[in-house]
Amino acid sequence: MIDPASDVPGAPLGGALALREVLTTPTLTGSRVLAGAAGLERPVERLNVMEVPDITRWVKPHEFLLTTAYPLRGRPETLPGLIADLDDAGLAGLGIKLGRYLDEAPADMIEAAEARGFPLVQLPDDVGFDEILNEVLTAILHRQAQLLARSERVHRAFLQLVLNGHGLPEIARDLAELITAPAVIVDLDGRPLAHAGLDQLGIEDPARVVLDPGGATVCVDGERVACTAVRISAGPREHGHVVALSRGEAPTDDLVALENAATVAALALTQRLEVRAVEDKYRSDLMHDLLREVDDPDDARRRAAGFGWDLDRRLIVLVVRLDTPPEPVIPDEITRRTPLVGAMRRAILDRDPTAAIARFSHEAVIVTAAFDGPDGRDEARRFSRRLIDDAIRTVEGTLSAGLSRPVETITDISRAYEQATRALVIGRGIHGPGALAHFDDLGAYRVLSLVEDHAELRSFATEVLGELAADTDNAEDLRRTLQTLLDTGGNVAEAARQLHFHYNTLRYRVDKLESIVGPFTTDARIRLDVHLALMVFAMRGLDGRS
Repeated sequence: MIDPASDVPGAPLGGALALREVLTTPTLTGSRVLAGAAGLERPVERLNVMEVPDITRWVKPHEFLLTTAYPLRGRPETLPGLIADLDDAGLAGLGIKLGRYLDEAPADMIEAAEARGFPLVQLPDDVGFDEILNEVLTAILHRQAQLLARSERVHRAFLQLVLNGHGLPEIARDLAELITAPAVIVDLDGRPLAHAGLDQLGIEDPARVVLDPGGATVCVDGERVACTAVRISAGPREHGHVVALSRGEAPTDDLVALENAATVAALALTQRLEVRAVEDKYRSDLMHDLLREVDDPDDARRRAAGFGWDLDRRLIVLVVRLDTPPEPVIPDEITRRTPLVGAMRRAILDRDPTAAIARFSHEAVIVTAAFDGPDGRDEARRFSRRLIDDAIRTVEGTLSAGLSRPVETITDISRAYEQATRALVIGRGIHGPGALAHFDDLGAYRVLSLVEDHAELRSFATEVLGELAADTDNAEDLRRTLQTLLDTGGNVAEAARQLHFHYNTLRYRVDKLESIVGPFTTDARIRLDVHLALMVFAMRGLDGRS
């Protein structure tokens, strides 16, 4: 538990004093605000003395500038412009001694300061600038020392949570208590990782908390809420944000607490990622063993039980791959966030809490309970399509997938994986990227895929199709016409309608096609050869395989 008691309120800019506080120091207690009182909360990090007319070249943001007006004596008309220049430079305010070089502040100077909310302060006559500088700078240094000490206490308390085995929920809880405002820790996609105190806002369990571009508000499940947010990062890698919430103004200016919470949250998330990476490796190793040949089923069952996998039941295998690059490799920075598996994991486990899920460099493999009943195959397709649609939202590019037949024992998982992989490759080759195919949907393609001599298949297709096998637009157009004629059972009128050709045009094309491949409209053997050749041609696919 972090003790929220502190003699340091949430200070601006990590140790600066608000100008309002500066004016309460003993040397400045007799000061009078002539204009711009709306800006008294501006932070003061340092002080400066105006000794030259072109002072704006030498000032820095968050300075409180002191002057006797000596550099501007005899030039009162420049004072309103000076106010504008100092305000544009980001100064905290201007303290001026009146009487010696300037009897009173000109009305247009006061008007300019008031319009901009830029504090114009009349300094006490009997105090030297050296006294003001020493006292205010000492106060700033004292504030910074207090903040450093408090930051150290807060950091140690948060760090102790992690070292004691606690995680993000405890960090969010203690942060909410420390800043007395609801707090939430979110990942880069706006998914809440932990939260505390949201019941104060009437929010129970948000599904999404998205930081707006300006950073002053978040959208919580569609509702806009004021916030203060700090980025969670570890080196070059970003993990998300620590966010304090409020329905009114900004919920807190205690950046010390938020930044320390973000630092320790980065440690906890990095630790979680490393643990998950080790677990993923062991899962992948076991899945590799299952997808080959299981030598010791009892040992495989025992290892699977350690991951919560139930493999002693009727199962199917789903394989999902990125379509690009040609030999899909998920970049390391993507796999660290595991979008391919992460986007599907919740839906998979909601249906089947004991499903086996593993990610390899180029694919995700899911071994899950079979879909039984007469509509089992259709249900499996619909479920797989939902998974792919969810994953596509977080993975750049398209995904193809293949489904196996149900298998009954752990030793048959390797066979199911082979079926799912074959369905994926053939389905993608026939239908293009984004295909989803079930092994039982492959029909004759399933038989052709068993031919190991791919060169012989290609040779057969080339011999049957002749010049139609060429890689030209004209050959592709004729192959499409030939396929449509076969699909319509040689019905020229129906094929012409589907291809949007005139009947006589298609009759001419039929004659041309028969001159190339033979009388396929009347010879059943030739028709079968042509159909198989077109199937082989389609199976060449994106990866160049037959």
